[in-house]
Amino acid sequence: MTKETVLITGASKGIGRELAIIFAEKGCNLLLAARSERELSELKVLLEKEYAVTVQTFYSDLSLPDAAQHLFEAVKSQGNDVDYLVNNAGFGDYGAFADTYWERYGKMIQLNVTSLTQLTHLFVSQWRGRKKGKILNVSSTAAFQPGPMMAVYFASKAFVLSLSEAIDNELRAEGITVTALCPGPTATHFGEESKMNASQLVKNVQIASARSVALMGYRAMMKGKPVVIHGAMNKVAPFFIRFMPRKWVTRLSAQIMKK
Repeated sequence: MTKETVLITGASKGIGRELAIIFAEKGCNLLLAARSERELSELKVLLEKEYAVTVQTFYSDLSLPDAAQHLFEAVKSQGNDVDYLVNNAGFGDYGAFADTYWERYGKMIQLNVTSLTQLTHLFVSQWRGRKKGKILNVSSTAAFQPGPMMAVYFASKAFVLSLSEAIDNELRAEGITVTALCPGPTATHFGEESKMNASQLVKNVQIASARSVALMGYRAMMKGKPVVIHGAMNKVAPFFIRFMPRKWVTRLSAQIMKK
């Protein structure tokens, strides 16, 4: 029996790394993409040693223009038939909108929005007609409200959630499902790199493990759920936000996100 294959972006750390381990545990062959050659190589050795799977690595910086197209072509040139796509790569930045250089925002939008959308489009276009294929897009609980002090990041995750829900509806007839995973603060490198650890949000909530978030995302993907929110408390806020005036929601978010 031919093993199924998954492509995971941002696979060297955090949620992406845990998803790679979970897919390996389930017997899938893996195509792992990230910027860190050393960490990808170490993960490849670990997974091939522990599980009877094949692992290929692709060193790709998806914050650069055309990187998604190049990754897709590299994957196909190796003769891979991808069954599952996990768009996990992404980053944020904490600080006032006007205080951050545009180059940082440009890379964030390219990675969180453009590359994710392009990879999704490339694989969906290839999958049409074969009546199978599953996509997991890693969004965030940030998707449900504006985020002063992380305005572009919150907006990018809202885009991911909206896109995922819409195309999941479109593609059901094709046998393709799209799942948006929305975790809250998670124990990964993200908090340090984004400087989000300085906010009240991170200081006053329970931090989830990357493993628990990845496992919930994997299970939801396999069941074809359109949206899954990790954490009981994280599910409460999106429900009540729907009944609040938007300006109240933004003010509350600003209070939570302040240092």
